[in-house]
Amino acid sequence: MKIKSRNVIRKADEKALISDITEAFGDASSFSSKKLEYVITDEGDFIFVDGEPLLFKFDGKIFPTVKGALKLNPARRRVVVDPGAVKFLINGADVMGPGIIEADPSIKEGDLVIIVEKAHGKALAIGRALIPGSEMPGKKGKAVRSIHYVGDKLWKFEQK
Repeated sequence: MKIKSRNVIRKADEKALISDITEAFGDASSFSSKKLEYVITDEGDFIFVDGEPLLFKFDGKIFPTVKGALKLNPARRRVVVDPGAVKFLINGADVMGPGIIEADPSIKEGDLVIIVEKAHGKALAIGRALIPGSEMPGKKGKAVRSIHYVGDKLWKFEQK
């Protein structure tokens, strides 16, 4: 990915952004008093926090990258998968219902979600819910379409 433009976010916009993140995911205090930059690349728009791509813009909404989810550790919009699903997820596979142990019941179809593994609660991927969170555990078929995962080019993307 190549960076096309990079601008520091103004304080007024920074407060609104942190407010939006807090509303969607809970606590966003880890982003306060950090250098926030809006970065446009040839493949998408990102928000760098102290030089790391921790947030990205997808369908007009700001959402954490996997690295951002690891730092934020949000309590909302989480889909927890069993250990057997991990090897598939880190290769970019979609999340199948039988591999889901629990899901935030407030998740609606079409929402962006954070996929975490059960053992340590660490984020593995970001995806789009194909069904409501309350229906995910144990459901047959795909439940979440994978968008970004550990090891993909966004995961490896660093400032240059």
